[in-house]
Amino acid sequence: MGLVLSTTAGLVIWIVLWALGASGFDAFLITIVIVVIAATARMLVPYLPGNRSD
Repeated sequence: MGLVLSTTAGLVIWIVLWALGASGFDAFLITIVIVVIAATARMLVPYLPGNRSD
């Protein structure tokens, strides 16, 4: 669910920045960074101490 929310938030930020006059590609790069960070966090959370099952 967090990945969907971060993608949605990134796309909203992209549209807002594009509407404010930023380059469409530059604004989309911010969306890509947000989604990559969310995906990385989702993959790493099970391996953090305290989240492992015995």
